[in-house]
Amino acid sequence: LYLLDVLELPDPVLPQLPALLGPDVPAGGLLVVGNKVDLLPADSPGGAAACAEAGLHGAPVVDVRLVSAKTGFGMEGLISRLQRSWKCAGDVYLLGATNSGKSTLFNALLRSDYCKSRATDAVNRATVSPWPGTTLNLLKFPIINPTCDRIFRRQERLKEEATKTEDELSSGEKKYLKHLKKQGYLVGRVGRTFQQLKSSSVIDFDPDMLSYSIDEDPRDSPRKHEEREEFTHNEVKDARWCFDTPGIIKENCVLNLLTDEEVKLVLPTSAIVPRTFILKPGMVLFLAALGRVDYLQGEKPAWFTVVASNLLPVHISTLSNADAFYEERAGQELLKVPMGGEERMKEFPPLVPQDITLKGIGPTEAVADIKLSSAGWVAVTAHEEEKLLLRAYTPKDTRLVLREPPLLPYISTIRGARIAGTAAYRTRKPPSLVENLKTRGRR
Repeated sequence: LYLLDVLELPDPVLPQLPALLGPDVPAGGLLVVGNKVDLLPADSPGGAAACAEAGLHGAPVVDVRLVSAKTGFGMEGLISRLQRSWKCAGDVYLLGATNSGKSTLFNALLRSDYCKSRATDAVNRATVSPWPGTTLNLLKFPIINPTCDRIFRRQERLKEEATKTEDELSSGEKKYLKHLKKQGYLVGRVGRTFQQLKSSSVIDFDPDMLSYSIDEDPRDSPRKHEEREEFTHNEVKDARWCFDTPGIIKENCVLNLLTDEEVKLVLPTSAIVPRTFILKPGMVLFLAALGRVDYLQGEKPAWFTVVASNLLPVHISTLSNADAFYEERAGQELLKVPMGGEERMKEFPPLVPQDITLKGIGPTEAVADIKLSSAGWVAVTAHEEEKLLLRAYTPKDTRLVLREPPLLPYISTIRGARIAGTAAYRTRKPPSLVENLKTRGRR
């Protein structure tokens, strides 16, 4: 399983995978999983399908599955796909770059029908941290053998759960579902067909865990780790295993330049709310102190939509003031990242420019994304045939990518009314969607 972060498309590692894996890996043995899809708003019907193909042209891929290991979206479908195709033909390895969410996916699979039922209490969970590269050892769990009887029982459970409405869920499930909806646009319910002890509830709740912050997972009760199960020799002698592996470190990534506290601000942990601005030639957009886009030449105003962590500030300036603004504010609270004042900025690399020429295709459809390394991206929307000359900046030795076509071409339409006297539009957050739950009536 190769896991990639959909926010990082096009993925720099994927084209190199065949050489890294070697000739012993069969052509049908590589399944790509696009993670963190819950963070992106749907800009149009079929937007998820477009995400599945974006940045994957020419890659040696058998199938692409979009999931959120955090909210559970797409996880039941991924498990069914693995059990149908790979079954127990061999061990499964989770590969991916740092910060792709491998540890979160490992933990989600550990608590699902993909794992032997007793293993959930016998296997250590992977470390989940906002700091890249935290998988310190090779964790593994035994894969359940998907016999015909087990597949049938699993499908019956999935059919039954798909007929439920939110009102029919237990109070614990409702509370957890509400928690997930705050975190992501796409949510799924991952259950267990084969339970060792109790099977009355998908989510186990401890009374002491009924209060938690938006970033906490209420399933991770400390009491679960007090009593450890042990496998017998017969249970594991012929087992196939799912392994979590250390993350592949990405080169030319802005995260490599940041401190722990700065990384927490840059990496999105909840649904991204797009921020759209209308700029005239001569105006400049700053994304924190990590990226900058200058609108140098054009006949008409154009729309610039920022897709990045909601904690990163966006500031609009003019070409005549931009350099002085950055010099004065970088390292300060106004731009947030980097933080630490003049001393921090002395060691932080300068912003390096790259000129970009674009031709608009209409006022509702973006022509390209300017990806400012891993800090986020700016989708550019312009009038049809309108020629734009832009200059984008990222810190020295980090990767700036012009993504054509854009990942979310209609992202600029997810906005409210323009705020009078400013270049900004009011933000709008679309509602969340639960995939395997029956809805009553229309939204």
